Amino acid sequence: MSSPPKGKNRLAFETSPYLLQHAANPVDWYPWGEAAFAKAKAENKPILVSIGYSSCHWCHVMEHESFENEDIAKLMNELFVCVKVDREERPDVDEIYMTALHMMGQQGGWPLNMFLTPDGRPFFGGTYFPPETRYGRMGWPELLKSVAEIWRTRREDVGTQAGDLTEALQQMSSYAAADALPDAELFQRASDQTSSRYDSTYGGFAGAPKFPPHETLEFLLRRYARSGNRRELEIVDHTLKAMARGGIYDQLGGGFHRYSVDEKWLIPHFEKMLYDNAQLARTYVAAYQLTRDPFHARIAREVLDYVLREMTGPKGGFYSATDADSEGREGKYFVWTKGEVESLLGDDAALFSRAYGVTEEGNFEDPHHPPEPGEKGMNVLHVVYTADEIAMQEKLTPEEVAKRLERARHTLLKARSKRVPPGLDDKVLTSWNGLMIGALAYGGRVLDEPRYVEAAERAADFILRDMRTNDGRLLRTWRDGQAKIPAFLEDYAFLTDALLDLYEASFELQRLQQAKDLAAEMNRLFADDREGGWFHTASDATDLLARVKTPTDAATPSANAVAAQVMIRLGALTGDSTATARAERTLRMFHDATDRYPSATMGLLIALDLLLHQDGEIAIVGDPRKESTQALLKTVNAKFLPGTLLALRHPSGGGEEENLIPLLKGKTLVGGAEAAYVCENYACQAPVTTPADLEKALAAR
Repeated sequence: MSSPPKGKNRLAFETSPYLLQHAANPVDWYPWGEAAFAKAKAENKPILVSIGYSSCHWCHVMEHESFENEDIAKLMNELFVCVKVDREERPDVDEIYMTALHMMGQQGGWPLNMFLTPDGRPFFGGTYFPPETRYGRMGWPELLKSVAEIWRTRREDVGTQAGDLTEALQQMSSYAAADALPDAELFQRASDQTSSRYDSTYGGFAGAPKFPPHETLEFLLRRYARSGNRRELEIVDHTLKAMARGGIYDQLGGGFHRYSVDEKWLIPHFEKMLYDNAQLARTYVAAYQLTRDPFHARIAREVLDYVLREMTGPKGGFYSATDADSEGREGKYFVWTKGEVESLLGDDAALFSRAYGVTEEGNFEDPHHPPEPGEKGMNVLHVVYTADEIAMQEKLTPEEVAKRLERARHTLLKARSKRVPPGLDDKVLTSWNGLMIGALAYGGRVLDEPRYVEAAERAADFILRDMRTNDGRLLRTWRDGQAKIPAFLEDYAFLTDALLDLYEASFELQRLQQAKDLAAEMNRLFADDREGGWFHTASDATDLLARVKTPTDAATPSANAVAAQVMIRLGALTGDSTATARAERTLRMFHDATDRYPSATMGLLIALDLLLHQDGEIAIVGDPRKESTQALLKTVNAKFLPGTLLALRHPSGGGEEENLIPLLKGKTLVGGAEAAYVCENYACQAPVTTPADLEKALAAR
């Protein structure tokens, strides 16, 4: 590698926005790789690996306080080989060392700062450290000196600690498979546990801070579809409405912030993540299917439109995140004073302020900076009163109020667009794009929005074209024309799942074939053929201490859970019993984990639900461009059918459809009319040709 430009370190050659943020630090940062380990071994120095991501607030704080400080940087360079890692590019590195931190008895978080032996074994670590000791937390320079002294004088103890942690990491992915699948009573137990944590006042679960509970809401919707227990639906409905009316939702531009610092969903941490908005959009669509409440459809559309407007690259891939800060201030881009609102909205200001909680006192202060002149009384917009409620108070028509509020939102959004925006992390990640492709495909077919399906198609084509090696291997990340890093399990699983969603939205047979091919590659690279399940890293990965596989969900679903769901869907759709067997073996392997921690393994419970409640198949025969075929499809798409396969045969199609999808064999038009076949275990009712008869056939299952 050539020398970095003057005033830059080696991170200047990287594409990750997070790593590039640190390229001008006086710290002699290395990217994760062999060069750093070779230097540490040659100089017999410990490695400091610092892990974060571009929209991480405390990562920015520690950079400003310590990594930009010449004296502290000099100390880091003298005592350690310093490595910077973007956890979104390298979730495998992050997972290993975050797990090690937990094994040390510490709470996780980012930035994650871990100290390693020259061969990569962890022996000490922590998260954020201030530049000097305060509030009971050791200062970063003091910690650096202390760790270096331990390395110099207590090398044997360091070796023992590193060895014990490494052994534990290598053993953590060994699971003993149970003889049977988890019992179906687990669903009710998980539902009861979830209900017991439900916040009946503000929605969501437990106390503050509150993160959007993606997988839990998805699980409860499926439970309601099986049980008919209204409480399960009420929990989801209340939570979704509370979030969308709170400050965690961007009331002007759409899209959800990452989490709320309070129990009311009022004050967000202002970064926006692609994975949150993908999962939440899908959940609002599913809630709309079950409730037919247009509120849920509106929020889903607003979220998807926000992503298409602000988070989509010119080639169709979706960007990763936007920052919480702008101009060095948390939330500055999103908050408003009452004076700003009045000057921009004129006669509509009072109405808008009442609806969205704008007051002279405000409800927000940047917790890390005292307010500057003119920054007092900042307001996070949230829905205090709906248009209907305002109409009753003001003796106006709801239509008039809604029109005025819409006009006011447009005015403020236009004014906001002239502010300095938060930083954009414009890298494209395969796994997160998979989540968004699936959400757009699902939302497009349910909400009858072809443009969403078209956007999903374009993103899928971009990844399958531009994010692969010459020999077809999938890659993890893309930015500025450069794709790199071999993809991980979550990349394969999430993208394959999305391609199955795309097939059900477009009925392009190539999508199903692409999903089948990717699943085969996923099994070849990641499957644990000895114990079951899938490792998170490929079999040819060589730069980590251990290959791990975990059952638990985090901000995104467990990769093993989604891989199992993919196998169940593919097995049922293509008739491949070996795919279904892989999923079943995975669920038996994680039997104890799901039994002991159901609330942490909702993704696996959803996979179990798919396996135990395969709710039959629906085959449509017709040209999808024809209105009569679309009428049948709309009848199906209006319903929440989580375990039902949907396939389509074109009347003029060849044998390729039948070969790939056994369900379609022998399915024909009926008297020249488009037809729907409602089946169970491939045994079908008499075909129907009208939406009304299809409604009856679906109800009779």
